[in-house]
Amino acid sequence: MDDVYRNSSLKCSGLDDVYRNSSLKCSVVRRRGADGRIPVRTLDRGASSSAAAAEPTGYPGGPYDTSLLVKYEHHVARHIWFGEERGPKKELKVAGHGLKLNSRVPLALPPQMESWVSRSGLASLQRTSLNKIDTNLVSAFVERWHLETSSFHMPFGEMSITLDDVACLLHLPIRGIFWSPQDVTEELAIELAVDYLGVSQSQAQSHVRSCRGSYYKLEWLYDIFVHHRAASNWAYATRAYLLMLVGSTIFADKTFTLVEARYLLLFRDLDGCSGYS
Repeated sequence: MDDVYRNSSLKCSGLDDVYRNSSLKCSVVRRRGADGRIPVRTLDRGASSSAAAAEPTGYPGGPYDTSLLVKYEHHVARHIWFGEERGPKKELKVAGHGLKLNSRVPLALPPQMESWVSRSGLASLQRTSLNKIDTNLVSAFVERWHLETSSFHMPFGEMSITLDDVACLLHLPIRGIFWSPQDVTEELAIELAVDYLGVSQSQAQSHVRSCRGSYYKLEWLYDIFVHHRAASNWAYATRAYLLMLVGSTIFADKTFTLVEARYLLLFRDLDGCSGYS
């Protein structure tokens, strides 16, 4: 028989595919299907076997009911359960710019810039980047994160990151206007660099084209920051500084060297950017 019922008094444990029914005080061993799923039957007291005709399918080590976590079949946790490491991409890389940030972004700014940076609410990001990152710890959380619920599924229950966590850990403003970044074309990225970073049309066009998309290189932003600071062009220098700061911390991505041009839209009005959440 496919279904073997063992009394809990036998204390059978350590089986990969054992599901315990607390109401019946027994263990149910299921055979794994060809697709890796395990058929699950739930039998209440007094219920007949015919009542379990409809059999929802679940995953070993995963959810019984797949109607919520519909993407679990492709989740990294499922690959790990079957001993497939992390699936097609076995190595997890963490994007961290701690060393670059410390060398490029000075903590001491001219008073003309310090006022804008302080009012923006982003000054705390200067001290939040890590030089060393525990990849194993990050991997453990990634394996427990589910996009459908936007939460970590831990052994003790679900856990999510709240705005209060953001305020306590990063000291970022969480009250204000909600801003959703819009996609920008390469042409618009060039215009933004000319208008708000104070570079020439040819220089902006050449740089954006070299990035093969609507991006700016962090090294390029640093050069702009140094140039405008020396020339006392404080607005341009501050925008380059803030864009470099968020591009190295909260908006860092897997490119490790680029920041999306659309984030420059946040700093068009240096006096008003503090109003964003």
